Amino acid sequence: MNNKSVIIVGGGVNGLCAAYYLHKEGFDVTVIDRGTIDNNCSFGNMGFLSPSHFVPLASPGIISEGLSYILDSKSPFYIKPRLDFSFIKWGLEFYKNSNKKISEKNSYPLEDLLKLSRRLMDEIREDLGDVFDMETKGCMMMCHSKEAFEKEKKVAEAAANYDLNVLVLDRKQVQEYEPDVELDVEGAVLFLDDAHIHPGKFMQAMKKRLTESGVHFLYNTEVTGFIKEGNTVKSVLTDKGDFSADEIVLSPGSWLEGLTKKLGHKLLIQGGKGYSTTYDYVEKNIKYPAILVDGRCAITPWKHMLRIGGTMEFSGLNDNVLIKRMHGIYDSIKKFYPGLKIDFPERDKIWTGLRPVSPDGLGYIGQLGDIENVHVAGGHAMLGISAGAGTAKLISEILTDKKPEIDLTAFNPMRFS
Repeated sequence: MNNKSVIIVGGGVNGLCAAYYLHKEGFDVTVIDRGTIDNNCSFGNMGFLSPSHFVPLASPGIISEGLSYILDSKSPFYIKPRLDFSFIKWGLEFYKNSNKKISEKNSYPLEDLLKLSRRLMDEIREDLGDVFDMETKGCMMMCHSKEAFEKEKKVAEAAANYDLNVLVLDRKQVQEYEPDVELDVEGAVLFLDDAHIHPGKFMQAMKKRLTESGVHFLYNTEVTGFIKEGNTVKSVLTDKGDFSADEIVLSPGSWLEGLTKKLGHKLLIQGGKGYSTTYDYVEKNIKYPAILVDGRCAITPWKHMLRIGGTMEFSGLNDNVLIKRMHGIYDSIKKFYPGLKIDFPERDKIWTGLRPVSPDGLGYIGQLGDIENVHVAGGHAMLGISAGAGTAKLISEILTDKKPEIDLTAFNPMRFS
């Protein structure tokens, strides 16, 4: 048992999972968060644990598809026009990485991370108890058009390279899996290795366990800078005072770029805003979580509860709500599920969160440049819940001088420097 201390900046899923594993390794852990850890991006997402998402966000066709949406006010993709040199630099790197060669190369380390995380979530459930509505029935990739279904079947074929279990279902078979709600789809691929959780309940359960275990939390605390001596950080400066620890883990989500800039190593990250709304009770609900492939949104049931969400909006670090984005999600859901009885949500029921998106769709895991006691954990875009436990376990292995369970070369935080 060591007697080291660690400060974790950021209380999202990566930060709380890092606190969980580092506390188990004997660290004195302090989590600093700019909020209260009750409504960050890890709370309002779809809760997917998805080994099936082995194709990185930066992939062939993503640029042209995004451009085709720009003039549609309800589209799943939006860029706010602005002169932002950080976004321009990020965009150029994203463009360079959105090709078949790089995407296929990155899919293997991404899959390694997702599988590790999926296994660890089973272990965390055994430890915390069955308190966050985890279901292991898989996830549907729903296709409304024949073209989308044909493309998704090719993804299903590729899944064999990653030892994933899949079922290809035609229209009739999909309806049999969802007997209570009328569907209008061409077909679907069911990825059986996937699972889903209620992310809010998971975060609350993790926070409760950590608090009871003696992990320290500093809420509503903004990190304003750092004091360095040579190649180490001696103090973390905040608006509530200065704090010191042997190790620092940066896991602030979409605010990662700004924090690393203060340390002289500005990582490329953009906040991709997503929207969701949650229905507390749906009498005739769906049974399977799903991604609507050509609808570019998602849907997750928890018994009689239901959440719909999606979009990727690049408009800066803000929580502004563009109602038309939610209309796009709602309209797509109704198109795929015409028998689903849900109303368009009131404005105050629309949640937004910023996903931290790197230029190649892979997260950042590892040491920040030449700074020996600062490590980064995050940047997983829409895969934060899917990759959180694995990312945290790898960080704990690095900080305890153990060999990481997977090769971390592809996740090197300095790969764009």
